[in-house]
Amino acid sequence: MEILTGNELMSGATVYLDRSGNWVEELQQARVFLKEEAESKEAALAATRKTLRIVSLEVETVTLRDGVIHPDRIRERIRAEGPTAPRFERQHLDEDGHVSI
Repeated sequence: MEILTGNELMSGATVYLDRSGNWVEELQQARVFLKEEAESKEAALAATRKTLRIVSLEVETVTLRDGVIHPDRIRERIRAEGPTAPRFERQHLDEDGHVSI
């Protein structure tokens, strides 16, 4: 089973093709293409390439478990779930602030 994914050109957001042919940000809304739907998948890829709105377009293999989409590659899991490191507030230094080197 496969899904189509890429990044939206204007925002850079990770997006997935849904069953209606729209690009959405939620992995679980992605259309899952079965092996016998190769023609439909190729047609969707070709149509998307023509729009120039989605970059880094890729086909990703997935597994369905209890109706939930699980990407096979760790890279795609990270893209779907977000960064693996905690996010911290940016540190602002005042005029007297300094960083030791």
